[in-house]
Amino acid sequence: MPRTPSPSARTTQVAIVALPPVSMSGVGPIVDALNLANEIDGRALYRCQVFSSDGRAVPLSGGAQWPVDGAFGEALTCDWLIVVSERFQSFTGDRQFVASLARVGQRTPLVTGIHHGVWWLATAGQLSGYRVSVNWESYQQFSEQFERAIVTQQIFEIDRDRATCAGGQASVDFMLAMIAREHGPELAERIADTLGVGVLRAAEERQRIPFVTAPGERHPRLNDALSLMEANIEDPLTGDEIAGLVGVSRRQLERLFRQYLGAMPSKYYMGLRLSKARTQLQRTSKSVVQISLACGFSSAAHFSNAYRDHFGVTPREDRRNWLDRQTGAASASGTAADEA
Repeated sequence: MPRTPSPSARTTQVAIVALPPVSMSGVGPIVDALNLANEIDGRALYRCQVFSSDGRAVPLSGGAQWPVDGAFGEALTCDWLIVVSERFQSFTGDRQFVASLARVGQRTPLVTGIHHGVWWLATAGQLSGYRVSVNWESYQQFSEQFERAIVTQQIFEIDRDRATCAGGQASVDFMLAMIAREHGPELAERIADTLGVGVLRAAEERQRIPFVTAPGERHPRLNDALSLMEANIEDPLTGDEIAGLVGVSRRQLERLFRQYLGAMPSKYYMGLRLSKARTQLQRTSKSVVQISLACGFSSAAHFSNAYRDHFGVTPREDRRNWLDRQTGAASASGTAADEA
């Protein structure tokens, strides 16, 4: 049952900038999550407005239109700016838009890019020095064009005052993570239940990549290689073994990984194993030794060193930090409930 609205509840002003091409599934999860947060909590936690580049309704795939509250411009003020698009393409007035985006982004407390919205933010100089989640289809090109961004293939990234998301289904995970960060995990879980979402994915989950580089063109050998990696976490295969099993040479396998995933097979495989380990650290009570063995490491020391090199903290430190964040979020949620 919704709580009685509290007049002292602070409302986060959210401005969503939708740039064509965009679909209902691109904008909908953002707006739905924020509206449900208000409805379930019983307070106006978020005030959401949608803007286009020119003030006209945003055309959606399928012929529909999304109504907007106005044109985006440098006079806009908000607490949270979200730029969403499903392709990075020029439009009339895009230079002025980028200039305005740079000015608004500099003074906004939290700035987010979803799917190809990250391209617009990067073009406006808003992502230099930040970890950036980039959709798999443009990962390589983005990495080459924006060398100062720290590009990842995780489903979303929250790095200080910048947050980015690969889009698609990850948009729901991302929005609920942001709501949990601000208002506690209980509210996010209730929203997930309302939306019929199963287990929420953490930011550290890697994108599941459909291996299609053009309509009708598939790369089953790369797909097979990744399937082998997924199935052999506890007893990792060597690069030569993977190449032999999928029917290519090791050099050909490395070329596929560099071209489509931007990493060597060994580095990608290590990242996959460490991501699995991080999920187990955060969601199970297994010991570090148990997790290290389950993820294919010969010793806890080797695991700890690899983990620190990849994530910047040891497994024990990461687990402790995660538990502290969960405890803090739950405490903040309980305090808000007491004050309501």
